[in-house]
Amino acid sequence: MQTIPYKNLPAAPGVYIMRDAAGKIIYIGKANSLAARVAQYFQASRAAGDWKTPALVPLIRKIDCIVCDSERDALVLERKLIRLHQPFFNSMWKDDKSYPYIKITDEDFPRILAVRRKSGGGKYYGPYPDAAGIKRLLRYFWRSRLLPLRPCKWEFSLSKPLDTRRINGCLYFHTGQCPAPCAGKISRADYLKIVRRAAMILEGRLGTLLKRFSARMKNSAAAMRYEEAGLYRDLARAVEHMGQRARVSRVGPGQLEREMETSAAAAELARHIGLARPPVHIEGFDTSHLFGRQPVGSMVCFIAGKPNRAHYRRFKIKTPAPARGGDDFAMIAEITGRRLARLKAEGGPFPDLLLIDGGMGQLAAACRAASGQGVRIPIISLAKEREEIFVPGRRGPVVLDRASPALRLLMAVRDEAHRFGIKYHRWLRSRKLAEDL
Repeated sequence: MQTIPYKNLPAAPGVYIMRDAAGKIIYIGKANSLAARVAQYFQASRAAGDWKTPALVPLIRKIDCIVCDSERDALVLERKLIRLHQPFFNSMWKDDKSYPYIKITDEDFPRILAVRRKSGGGKYYGPYPDAAGIKRLLRYFWRSRLLPLRPCKWEFSLSKPLDTRRINGCLYFHTGQCPAPCAGKISRADYLKIVRRAAMILEGRLGTLLKRFSARMKNSAAAMRYEEAGLYRDLARAVEHMGQRARVSRVGPGQLEREMETSAAAAELARHIGLARPPVHIEGFDTSHLFGRQPVGSMVCFIAGKPNRAHYRRFKIKTPAPARGGDDFAMIAEITGRRLARLKAEGGPFPDLLLIDGGMGQLAAACRAASGQGVRIPIISLAKEREEIFVPGRRGPVVLDRASPALRLLMAVRDEAHRFGIKYHRWLRSRKLAEDL
């Protein structure tokens, strides 16, 4: 395993950025302790079903980190970077959802809301990555009467009172759950005192509230009211979460280069050919010869859509050639069989997908070779003329648009295998000519 100085990382909250040998970003994560979290990737024991870590760790050549003020700060920065760079191994934070803010509106009788974006006037607090905890805390503030601000969405003001019919039809008014500023049950001055209390809490002056929740949690647990104790525990955590600072500065191109990863292409490919997950590790196979002379095979390796030249392999074909020409099917069967036998002897890791240059005949030969080695692995082929994808068990080919990212990914692997094989074949031919002189 490669040597990575991860033990030199600080034991502080932050974001870690993993890069491959070419300096490309392949994974971004956050941690409460950078040193402890990154060290876990290089430990022998891993959770069952964890496919990502065994595929990721062999590719890591460099780890950068950005230290943050808090874990929440790290969460916000992690999301920004993942959305910016779209690393192949990241599955979270690729949607367009935003963190919620808490908003105190700027009306005559303000409301307190959880919103996704800053829009319009008012005061905003956050963002808060723990959306569920924050919403639960807001519900508690209202139900406990700690912040009994009006929950309705009606628009009214001192100069434009709410229609009496709406007031009479309001359930919150009749049940006494709302201070009802619309009906004059509370003065604006007293109502604004509650608003200022809300602002104090949201600005982080939470010590008294945290002590209250902790005491109630202990009392409930002592009385064996465990569900109630769990509620106060969650509320205390939400209060602690709100108290953390979140000062995320802009991360510009001077800090981390912009790049395009091919996760979308791999995901599209998985859908079209029926794979359970996007293929991270693809190996492509091709053969080359001149009327059966100097027959060779080539294998190239793509990781996260990029060539991994350290894993390229070339083969001198040992299968006897026919009297005229070469046997492409036999040659494909030989090189795929030899590659899988080697991986089997080494204990893997096996690639997520094998790509064969050719049509149904070449694909069938590769599948027989895999079966002969007792290896079950996804194998497909790509035929040059019409760029048709052949999948075992399907009668017809999969035909994608030439602009499809999935097809472009396969073509890049196939063309690289062809280039690598031709280069080796020409080198052997040149050497043979020199020997014959």
